[in-house]
Amino acid sequence: MELYNQTAASLAKMLQNKECSSVEATQSVLDRIAAVEDTIGAFVAVTGEEALRRAKEIDDRRASGEELPPLAGVPVAIKDNICTKDVKTTCSSKMLENFVPPYNATVMERLNREGAVMVGKLNMDEFAMGSSCETSYFKKTKNPHNPEYVPGGSSGGSAAAVAAGEAFVSLGSDTGGSIRLPASYCGVIGLKPTYGSVSRYGLVAFASSLDQIGPFGRSVADVAMTYSAICGHDPYDATSANRAYPQFTVGDAGDMKGKVIGIPKEYFGLGVSADVHDRVMKAAELFEKNGAVLKEVSLPSTPYALSAYYIISSAEASSNLARFDGVKYGYRTPEFENLTDLYEKTRSEGFGDEVKRRILLGTFVLSSGYYDAYYKRAKLLQKQIQQEFSETFSSCDLLLTPTGTDTAFKLGEKESDPLSMYANDICTVTVNIAGLPAISVPCGNAANGLPVGMQLIAPKFEEQRLFTAAGCYEALTEQPLCPVASL
Repeated sequence: MELYNQTAASLAKMLQNKECSSVEATQSVLDRIAAVEDTIGAFVAVTGEEALRRAKEIDDRRASGEELPPLAGVPVAIKDNICTKDVKTTCSSKMLENFVPPYNATVMERLNREGAVMVGKLNMDEFAMGSSCETSYFKKTKNPHNPEYVPGGSSGGSAAAVAAGEAFVSLGSDTGGSIRLPASYCGVIGLKPTYGSVSRYGLVAFASSLDQIGPFGRSVADVAMTYSAICGHDPYDATSANRAYPQFTVGDAGDMKGKVIGIPKEYFGLGVSADVHDRVMKAAELFEKNGAVLKEVSLPSTPYALSAYYIISSAEASSNLARFDGVKYGYRTPEFENLTDLYEKTRSEGFGDEVKRRILLGTFVLSSGYYDAYYKRAKLLQKQIQQEFSETFSSCDLLLTPTGTDTAFKLGEKESDPLSMYANDICTVTVNIAGLPAISVPCGNAANGLPVGMQLIAPKFEEQRLFTAAGCYEALTEQPLCPVASL
Protein backbone atom coordinates (compact mmCIF):
# COMPACT_ATOMS: atom_id res chain seq x y z
CA MET A 1 0.00 0.00 0.00
CA GLU A 2 1.29 3.46 -0.89
CA LEU A 3 1.98 5.58 2.17
CA TYR A 4 -0.48 8.29 1.05
CA ASN A 5 -3.28 5.76 1.58
CA GLN A 6 -2.62 5.68 5.33
CA THR A 7 -4.59 7.82 7.73
CA ALA A 8 -2.68 10.45 9.67
CA ALA A 9 -3.14 8.43 12.88
CA SER A 10 -1.79 5.23 11.35
CA LEU A 11 1.10 7.11 9.74
CA ALA A 12 1.94 8.69 13.10
CA LYS A 13 2.27 5.22 14.64
CA MET A 14 4.42 4.04 11.73
CA LEU A 15 6.71 7.03 12.17
CA GLN A 16 6.97 6.49 15.92
CA ASN A 17 7.78 2.80 15.34
CA LYS A 18 10.28 3.78 12.62
CA GLU A 19 8.46 1.65 10.05
CA CYS A 20 8.85 4.53 7.60
CA SER A 21 10.39 7.99 7.57
CA SER A 22 8.78 11.39 7.27
CA VAL A 23 10.78 11.97 4.08
CA GLU A 24 9.23 8.82 2.58
CA ALA A 25 5.71 9.86 3.63
CA THR A 26 6.22 13.39 2.32
CA GLN A 27 7.62 12.14 -0.98
CA SER A 28 4.66 9.77 -1.33
CA VAL A 29 2.26 12.72 -0.93
CA LEU A 30 4.24 14.91 -3.33
CA ASP A 31 4.23 12.11 -5.92
CA ARG A 32 0.48 11.77 -5.45
CA ILE A 33 0.03 15.52 -5.96
CA ALA A 34 2.07 15.31 -9.16
CA ALA A 35 -0.10 12.42 -10.37
CA VAL A 36 -3.60 13.77 -9.65
CA GLU A 37 -3.37 17.53 -9.20
CA ASP A 38 -4.11 18.30 -12.86
CA THR A 39 -7.42 16.50 -12.38
CA ILE A 40 -8.33 17.77 -8.90
CA GLY A 41 -6.88 21.29 -8.68
CA ALA A 42 -6.77 21.35 -4.87
CA PHE A 43 -3.59 23.40 -4.46
CA VAL A 44 -2.71 26.99 -5.30
CA ALA A 45 0.89 26.39 -4.18
CA VAL A 46 2.96 23.27 -3.47
CA THR A 47 5.95 23.76 -1.15
CA GLY A 48 7.72 20.50 -2.00
CA GLU A 49 11.33 21.51 -1.47
CA GLU A 50 10.68 23.09 1.92
CA ALA A 51 8.46 20.14 2.92
CA LEU A 52 11.24 17.62 2.23
CA ARG A 53 13.74 19.77 4.15
CA ARG A 54 11.35 19.94 7.09
CA ALA A 55 10.67 16.17 6.92
CA LYS A 56 14.41 15.43 6.98
CA GLU A 57 14.77 17.66 10.04
CA ILE A 58 12.01 15.71 11.84
CA ASP A 59 13.60 12.38 10.88
CA ASP A 60 16.94 13.53 12.26
CA ARG A 61 15.35 14.61 15.54
CA ARG A 62 13.58 11.26 15.86
CA ALA A 63 16.79 9.36 15.04
CA SER A 64 18.58 11.24 17.82
CA GLY A 65 16.13 9.78 20.33
CA GLU A 66 13.99 12.90 20.82
CA GLU A 67 10.40 12.15 21.84
CA LEU A 68 8.15 13.93 19.37
CA PRO A 69 4.41 14.80 19.33
CA PRO A 70 1.95 12.63 17.34
CA LEU A 71 1.81 14.98 14.33
CA ALA A 72 5.59 15.17 13.97
CA GLY A 73 6.53 14.30 10.40
CA VAL A 74 2.93 14.07 9.13
CA PRO A 75 2.34 15.95 5.83
CA VAL A 76 -0.45 18.53 6.11
CA ALA A 77 -1.93 21.18 3.80
CA ILE A 78 -3.38 24.57 4.69
CA LYS A 79 -6.31 26.59 3.34
CA ASP A 80 -5.06 29.71 1.61
CA ASN A 81 -6.75 32.19 3.95
CA ILE A 82 -4.48 31.13 6.84
CA CYS A 83 -1.29 33.20 7.00
CA THR A 84 1.96 31.32 6.39
CA LYS A 85 5.21 33.21 6.85
CA ASP A 86 7.15 33.69 3.59
CA VAL A 87 4.56 31.66 1.63
CA LYS A 88 1.84 33.43 -0.36
CA THR A 89 -1.60 33.70 1.25
CA THR A 90 -3.98 34.76 -1.52
CA CYS A 91 -7.49 33.87 -0.30
CA SER A 92 -7.82 32.69 -3.93
CA SER A 93 -8.36 36.32 -4.93
CA LYS A 94 -6.74 38.67 -7.42
CA MET A 95 -6.78 41.18 -4.57
CA LEU A 96 -4.13 39.20 -2.65
CA GLU A 97 -2.50 37.38 -5.56
CA ASN A 98 1.02 38.41 -4.51
CA PHE A 99 0.60 38.86 -0.75
CA VAL A 100 3.35 37.15 1.30
CA PRO A 101 2.66 37.36 5.06
CA PRO A 102 5.57 38.34 7.33
CA TYR A 103 4.18 36.14 10.12
CA ASN A 104 2.45 32.83 10.78
CA ALA A 105 -1.11 32.39 11.97
CA THR A 106 -1.27 30.96 15.49
CA VAL A 107 -2.52 27.61 14.15
CA MET A 108 0.57 27.44 11.91
CA GLU A 109 2.85 28.19 14.84
CA ARG A 110 1.18 25.34 16.74
CA LEU A 111 1.47 22.90 13.84
CA ASN A 112 5.12 23.83 13.45
CA ARG A 113 5.64 23.27 17.17
CA GLU A 114 4.09 19.82 16.75
CA GLY A 115 6.47 19.03 13.89
CA ALA A 116 3.86 18.81 11.10
CA VAL A 117 5.16 19.12 7.53
CA MET A 118 3.31 21.62 5.31
CA VAL A 119 3.19 20.51 1.68
CA GLY A 120 1.23 23.47 0.29
CA LYS A 121 -1.62 25.97 0.31
CA LEU A 122 -5.12 24.98 -0.78
CA ASN A 123 -7.63 26.47 -3.19
CA MET A 124 -10.87 27.94 -1.85
CA ASP A 125 -13.81 30.13 -2.76
CA GLU A 126 -12.58 33.71 -2.96
CA PHE A 127 -12.30 35.16 0.55
CA ALA A 128 -14.18 32.03 1.72
CA MET A 129 -17.39 33.22 0.06
CA GLY A 130 -19.05 30.30 -1.68
CA SER A 131 -20.32 26.75 -1.30
CA SER A 132 -18.69 25.07 -4.29
CA CYS A 133 -15.05 26.23 -4.67
CA GLU A 134 -16.01 27.79 -8.00
CA THR A 135 -15.46 31.46 -7.07
CA SER A 136 -11.65 31.13 -6.81
CA TYR A 137 -9.72 33.57 -9.00
CA PHE A 138 -7.22 30.83 -9.93
CA LYS A 139 -9.07 27.59 -10.68
CA LYS A 140 -12.06 25.39 -9.93
CA THR A 141 -11.33 22.48 -7.62
CA LYS A 142 -13.02 19.18 -8.52
CA ASN A 143 -14.52 16.42 -6.39
CA PRO A 144 -12.09 13.45 -6.24
CA HIS A 145 -14.98 10.97 -6.29
CA ASN A 146 -16.21 12.38 -9.60
CA PRO A 147 -14.36 15.33 -11.18
CA GLU A 148 -17.53 16.47 -12.94
CA TYR A 149 -18.88 17.52 -9.52
CA VAL A 150 -17.94 20.26 -7.06
CA PRO A 151 -16.06 19.47 -3.82
CA GLY A 152 -18.12 21.94 -1.79
CA GLY A 153 -16.92 25.20 -0.36
CA SER A 154 -15.44 27.33 0.73
CA SER A 155 -12.79 24.87 1.96
CA GLY A 156 -13.10 22.77 -1.19
CA GLY A 157 -9.37 22.41 -1.69
CA SER A 158 -8.90 21.31 1.92
CA ALA A 159 -11.48 18.52 1.61
CA ALA A 160 -10.44 17.44 -1.89
CA ALA A 161 -6.74 17.20 -0.98
CA VAL A 162 -7.47 14.83 1.92
CA ALA A 163 -9.98 12.78 -0.11
CA ALA A 164 -7.52 12.43 -3.00
CA GLY A 165 -4.54 11.42 -0.84
CA GLU A 166 -2.70 14.69 -1.46
CA ALA A 167 -2.42 15.36 2.29
CA PHE A 168 -3.04 13.31 5.42
CA VAL A 169 -4.84 16.14 7.18
CA SER A 170 -5.65 19.72 6.26
CA LEU A 171 -6.94 22.90 7.84
CA GLY A 172 -9.96 24.81 6.61
CA SER A 173 -12.19 27.56 7.94
CA ASP A 174 -15.92 27.42 8.61
CA THR A 175 -18.18 30.50 8.62
CA GLY A 176 -21.50 28.83 7.78
CA GLY A 177 -20.58 25.26 6.85
CA SER A 178 -17.37 25.71 4.88
CA ILE A 179 -15.64 22.76 6.57
CA ARG A 180 -18.59 20.44 7.05
CA LEU A 181 -20.19 20.77 3.60
CA PRO A 182 -16.97 19.99 1.66
CA ALA A 183 -16.29 17.13 4.09
CA SER A 184 -19.72 15.73 3.28
CA TYR A 185 -19.34 16.16 -0.48
CA CYS A 186 -15.83 14.65 -0.55
CA GLY A 187 -16.42 11.79 1.89
CA VAL A 188 -14.00 12.86 4.63
CA ILE A 189 -14.36 13.96 8.25
CA GLY A 190 -14.47 17.69 9.02
CA LEU A 191 -14.72 19.44 12.38
CA LYS A 192 -16.10 22.92 13.00
CA PRO A 193 -14.90 23.65 16.58
CA THR A 194 -16.59 25.78 19.22
CA TYR A 195 -16.21 29.47 18.47
CA GLY A 196 -13.22 30.74 20.44
CA SER A 197 -11.54 27.35 20.94
CA VAL A 198 -9.10 27.80 18.02
CA SER A 199 -7.30 31.09 17.51
CA ARG A 200 -8.34 33.21 14.53
CA TYR A 201 -5.11 35.24 14.66
CA GLY A 202 -3.72 35.09 11.14
CA LEU A 203 -6.98 33.96 9.55
CA VAL A 204 -8.04 36.48 6.90
CA ALA A 205 -11.44 37.51 8.19
CA PHE A 206 -14.74 36.96 6.36
CA ALA A 207 -17.26 37.28 9.22
CA SER A 208 -15.35 37.65 12.48
CA SER A 209 -18.14 36.53 14.83
CA LEU A 210 -18.75 33.33 12.85
CA ASP A 211 -15.36 32.24 11.41
CA GLN A 212 -13.59 29.25 12.96
CA ILE A 213 -10.57 27.22 11.82
CA GLY A 214 -10.87 23.43 11.94
CA PRO A 215 -9.32 20.19 10.62
CA PHE A 216 -10.13 17.61 7.95
CA GLY A 217 -9.00 13.97 8.11
CA ARG A 218 -9.72 10.46 6.88
CA SER A 219 -10.34 9.05 10.36
CA VAL A 220 -11.81 10.41 13.56
CA ALA A 221 -8.40 10.00 15.21
CA ASP A 222 -6.85 12.22 12.53
CA VAL A 223 -9.24 15.04 13.34
CA ALA A 224 -9.01 14.61 17.13
CA MET A 225 -5.20 14.58 16.96
CA THR A 226 -5.07 17.73 14.83
CA TYR A 227 -7.66 19.57 16.90
CA SER A 228 -5.72 18.74 20.07
CA ALA A 229 -2.68 20.38 18.46
CA ILE A 230 -4.33 23.64 17.35
CA CYS A 231 -6.89 24.42 20.07
CA GLY A 232 -6.19 26.55 23.12
CA HIS A 233 -6.14 30.13 24.36
CA ASP A 234 -4.24 32.73 22.36
CA PRO A 235 -3.58 36.23 23.77
CA TYR A 236 -3.36 37.54 20.19
CA ASP A 237 -7.06 36.74 19.63
CA ALA A 238 -9.48 38.78 21.76
CA THR A 239 -12.24 36.22 21.15
CA SER A 240 -10.11 33.24 22.22
CA ALA A 241 -11.59 31.32 25.17
CA ASN A 242 -9.27 31.23 28.16
CA ARG A 243 -9.87 27.70 29.41
CA ALA A 244 -8.15 24.33 29.72
CA TYR A 245 -8.52 21.72 26.95
CA PRO A 246 -8.03 17.97 27.38
CA GLN A 247 -6.11 15.67 25.08
CA PHE A 248 -8.99 14.49 22.92
CA THR A 249 -9.61 10.78 22.40
CA VAL A 250 -11.72 8.67 20.04
CA GLY A 251 -14.76 6.64 21.06
CA ASP A 252 -15.28 2.91 20.58
CA ALA A 253 -18.24 0.75 19.58
CA GLY A 254 -20.06 0.71 22.93
CA ASP A 255 -19.40 4.26 24.05
CA MET A 256 -22.81 5.67 23.08
CA LYS A 257 -24.82 3.32 25.27
CA GLY A 258 -27.42 5.33 27.17
CA LYS A 259 -26.57 8.59 25.40
CA VAL A 260 -29.52 10.61 24.11
CA ILE A 261 -29.27 11.72 20.47
CA GLY A 262 -31.75 14.39 19.42
CA ILE A 263 -33.18 14.26 15.90
CA PRO A 264 -34.34 17.82 15.04
CA LYS A 265 -37.38 17.41 12.82
CA GLU A 266 -36.81 20.72 10.99
CA TYR A 267 -33.51 19.47 9.51
CA PHE A 268 -35.20 16.60 7.71
CA GLY A 269 -37.79 18.74 5.94
CA LEU A 270 -35.63 21.47 4.39
CA GLY A 271 -35.45 20.03 0.90
CA VAL A 272 -33.39 17.06 2.10
CA SER A 273 -33.18 14.41 -0.61
CA ALA A 274 -34.49 10.89 -0.03
CA ASP A 275 -30.97 9.47 -0.38
CA VAL A 276 -29.54 11.76 2.28
CA HIS A 277 -32.52 11.24 4.62
CA ASP A 278 -32.21 7.45 4.38
CA ARG A 279 -28.43 7.32 4.95
CA VAL A 280 -28.57 9.63 7.96
CA MET A 281 -31.47 7.78 9.54
CA LYS A 282 -29.67 4.45 9.01
CA ALA A 283 -26.74 5.92 10.94
CA ALA A 284 -29.17 6.99 13.70
CA GLU A 285 -30.60 3.46 13.82
CA LEU A 286 -27.08 2.02 14.11
CA PHE A 287 -26.48 4.20 17.16
CA GLU A 288 -29.85 3.06 18.58
CA LYS A 289 -29.06 -0.63 18.04
CA ASN A 290 -25.91 -0.14 20.03
CA GLY A 291 -27.50 1.46 23.06
CA ALA A 292 -28.12 5.11 22.22
CA VAL A 293 -31.55 6.66 22.74
CA LEU A 294 -33.09 8.57 19.82
CA LYS A 295 -35.37 11.48 20.63
CA GLU A 296 -37.24 13.72 18.20
CA VAL A 297 -36.72 17.39 19.08
CA SER A 298 -37.67 20.73 17.57
CA LEU A 299 -35.61 23.82 16.78
CA PRO A 300 -38.40 26.02 15.39
CA SER A 301 -36.24 28.97 14.29
CA THR A 302 -34.20 26.81 11.89
CA PRO A 303 -36.10 27.82 8.71
CA TYR A 304 -35.17 31.48 9.33
CA ALA A 305 -31.49 30.84 10.12
CA LEU A 306 -30.25 31.10 6.54
CA SER A 307 -31.61 34.63 6.18
CA ALA A 308 -30.07 35.68 9.50
CA TYR A 309 -26.76 34.13 8.54
CA TYR A 310 -26.43 35.93 5.22
CA ILE A 311 -27.38 39.25 6.80
CA ILE A 312 -24.87 38.92 9.65
CA SER A 313 -22.04 37.44 7.58
CA SER A 314 -22.43 39.92 4.72
CA ALA A 315 -22.52 42.86 7.13
CA GLU A 316 -19.28 41.72 8.73
CA ALA A 317 -17.73 40.98 5.34
CA SER A 318 -18.56 44.50 4.16
CA SER A 319 -16.68 45.87 7.16
CA ASN A 320 -13.74 43.45 7.06
CA LEU A 321 -13.08 43.82 3.33
CA ALA A 322 -13.01 47.62 3.49
CA ARG A 323 -9.27 47.31 4.23
CA PHE A 324 -8.60 46.17 0.65
CA ASP A 325 -8.50 49.59 -0.97
CA GLY A 326 -5.29 49.65 -3.01
CA VAL A 327 -3.45 51.78 -0.45
CA LYS A 328 -2.12 49.51 2.30
CA TYR A 329 -1.35 46.21 0.58
CA GLY A 330 -2.70 43.86 -2.06
CA TYR A 331 -3.78 44.67 -5.61
CA ARG A 332 -3.75 48.28 -6.84
CA THR A 333 -5.22 49.37 -10.16
CA PRO A 334 -2.44 50.58 -12.48
CA GLU A 335 -4.31 53.67 -13.69
CA PHE A 336 -6.34 56.12 -11.61
CA GLU A 337 -7.03 59.85 -11.55
CA ASN A 338 -7.62 60.52 -7.84
CA LEU A 339 -8.14 58.73 -4.51
CA THR A 340 -11.80 57.93 -5.12
CA ASP A 341 -10.95 56.57 -8.55
CA LEU A 342 -8.20 54.43 -6.97
CA TYR A 343 -10.66 52.92 -4.51
CA GLU A 344 -13.35 52.24 -7.11
CA LYS A 345 -11.09 50.71 -9.75
CA THR A 346 -9.03 48.66 -7.31
CA ARG A 347 -12.05 47.08 -5.69
CA SER A 348 -13.91 46.62 -8.99
CA GLU A 349 -10.93 44.88 -10.59
CA GLY A 350 -9.63 43.05 -7.51
CA PHE A 351 -12.80 41.38 -6.21
CA GLY A 352 -14.85 38.71 -7.97
CA ASP A 353 -18.61 38.81 -8.48
CA GLU A 354 -19.56 36.80 -5.37
CA VAL A 355 -17.43 38.95 -3.07
CA LYS A 356 -18.90 42.12 -4.57
CA ARG A 357 -22.39 40.72 -4.13
CA ARG A 358 -21.86 40.11 -0.42
CA ILE A 359 -20.18 43.48 0.15
CA LEU A 360 -23.16 45.20 -1.45
CA LEU A 361 -25.63 43.19 0.61
CA GLY A 362 -23.71 43.86 3.81
CA THR A 363 -23.40 47.58 3.14
CA PHE A 364 -27.13 47.74 2.44
CA VAL A 365 -28.22 46.02 5.67
CA LEU A 366 -25.94 48.28 7.72
CA SER A 367 -27.06 51.47 6.05
CA SER A 368 -29.20 54.15 7.66
CA GLY A 369 -32.86 53.19 7.61
CA TYR A 370 -32.18 49.46 7.10
CA TYR A 371 -30.02 48.56 10.11
CA ASP A 372 -33.04 48.08 12.40
CA ALA A 373 -35.09 46.33 9.74
CA TYR A 374 -32.45 43.73 8.84
CA TYR A 375 -29.25 43.55 10.88
CA LYS A 376 -30.80 44.18 14.29
CA ARG A 377 -33.55 41.63 13.67
CA ALA A 378 -30.99 39.07 12.48
CA LYS A 379 -29.03 39.52 15.72
CA LEU A 380 -32.22 39.05 17.75
CA LEU A 381 -32.90 35.83 15.85
CA GLN A 382 -29.34 34.73 16.61
CA LYS A 383 -30.12 34.96 20.34
CA GLN A 384 -33.30 32.98 19.81
CA ILE A 385 -31.43 30.22 17.96
CA GLN A 386 -28.81 30.06 20.71
CA GLN A 387 -31.55 29.74 23.32
CA GLU A 388 -33.30 26.94 21.42
CA PHE A 389 -30.08 24.93 21.22
CA SER A 390 -29.42 25.49 24.91
CA GLU A 391 -32.88 24.24 25.87
CA THR A 392 -32.58 21.21 23.58
CA PHE A 393 -29.22 20.18 25.04
CA SER A 394 -30.77 20.10 28.49
CA SER A 395 -32.35 16.77 27.48
CA CYS A 396 -29.93 15.56 24.77
CA ASP A 397 -26.24 14.73 24.68
CA LEU A 398 -25.91 15.34 20.94
CA LEU A 399 -27.96 16.28 17.89
CA LEU A 400 -27.86 14.38 14.60
CA THR A 401 -28.76 15.98 11.26
CA PRO A 402 -27.81 15.77 7.59
CA THR A 403 -24.75 17.89 6.74
CA GLY A 404 -26.15 18.94 3.38
CA THR A 405 -29.55 18.62 1.78
CA ASP A 406 -28.11 16.53 -1.06
CA THR A 407 -24.84 15.18 -2.43
CA ALA A 408 -22.44 17.30 -4.47
CA PHE A 409 -23.85 18.99 -7.58
CA LYS A 410 -22.25 19.32 -10.99
CA LEU A 411 -19.69 22.00 -11.77
CA GLY A 412 -21.41 25.08 -13.16
CA GLU A 413 -24.89 23.86 -12.20
CA LYS A 414 -25.60 26.67 -9.71
CA GLU A 415 -23.15 29.41 -10.71
CA SER A 416 -25.90 31.55 -12.25
CA ASP A 417 -28.30 31.04 -9.32
CA PRO A 418 -26.74 32.43 -6.11
CA LEU A 419 -29.89 31.89 -4.02
CA SER A 420 -29.86 28.19 -4.87
CA MET A 421 -26.18 28.09 -3.95
CA TYR A 422 -26.88 29.80 -0.60
CA ALA A 423 -29.56 27.23 0.21
CA ASN A 424 -26.86 24.52 0.39
CA ASP A 425 -25.89 25.89 3.82
CA ILE A 426 -29.29 25.49 5.46
CA CYS A 427 -28.25 22.53 7.66
CA THR A 428 -24.96 24.05 8.79
CA VAL A 429 -25.39 27.79 9.40
CA THR A 430 -27.24 27.42 12.70
CA VAL A 431 -24.13 25.91 14.29
CA ASN A 432 -22.06 29.01 13.49
CA ILE A 433 -24.84 31.35 14.58
CA ALA A 434 -24.92 29.57 17.96
CA GLY A 435 -21.12 29.18 18.24
CA LEU A 436 -21.39 25.40 18.70
CA PRO A 437 -19.06 22.56 17.68
CA ALA A 438 -20.13 20.12 14.96
CA ILE A 439 -18.55 17.35 12.94
CA SER A 440 -19.45 15.91 9.54
CA VAL A 441 -18.93 12.16 9.21
CA PRO A 442 -19.49 10.08 6.03
CA CYS A 443 -22.46 7.74 6.38
CA GLY A 444 -22.55 5.97 3.01
CA ASN A 445 -23.01 6.83 -0.64
CA ALA A 446 -26.10 7.94 -2.50
CA ALA A 447 -27.47 6.18 -5.58
CA ASN A 448 -25.23 8.36 -7.77
CA GLY A 449 -22.16 6.99 -6.00
CA LEU A 450 -21.28 10.26 -4.25
CA PRO A 451 -20.70 10.48 -0.46
CA VAL A 452 -23.35 11.49 2.06
CA GLY A 453 -22.42 13.16 5.34
CA MET A 454 -24.18 13.26 8.69
CA GLN A 455 -23.67 16.12 11.13
CA LEU A 456 -23.26 15.65 14.87
CA ILE A 457 -23.73 18.79 17.00
CA ALA A 458 -22.66 19.18 20.65
CA PRO A 459 -22.91 21.90 23.32
CA LYS A 460 -20.13 24.49 23.49
CA PHE A 461 -16.66 23.09 24.28
CA GLU A 462 -17.95 19.51 24.18
CA GLU A 463 -15.87 18.38 21.20
CA GLN A 464 -15.06 15.19 23.11
CA ARG A 465 -18.72 14.15 22.74
CA LEU A 466 -18.33 14.52 18.97
CA PHE A 467 -15.17 12.41 18.88
CA THR A 468 -16.79 9.79 21.10
CA ALA A 469 -19.88 9.49 18.88
CA ALA A 470 -17.99 9.70 15.59
CA GLY A 471 -15.45 7.14 16.82
CA CYS A 472 -18.25 4.84 17.90
CA TYR A 473 -19.85 5.06 14.45
CA GLU A 474 -16.49 4.50 12.78
CA ALA A 475 -15.93 1.37 14.89
CA LEU A 476 -19.40 0.03 14.09
CA THR A 477 -18.99 0.25 10.32
CA GLU A 478 -17.44 -2.71 8.55
CA GLN A 479 -15.23 -0.75 6.16
CA PRO A 480 -13.12 2.43 6.28
CA LEU A 481 -15.27 5.56 6.44
CA CYS A 482 -12.97 7.64 4.26
CA PRO A 483 -10.97 5.64 1.71
CA VAL A 484 -8.73 7.62 -0.64
CA ALA A 485 -10.63 8.32 -3.88
CA SER A 486 -9.50 6.15 -6.78
CA LEU A 487 -8.44 8.45 -9.61
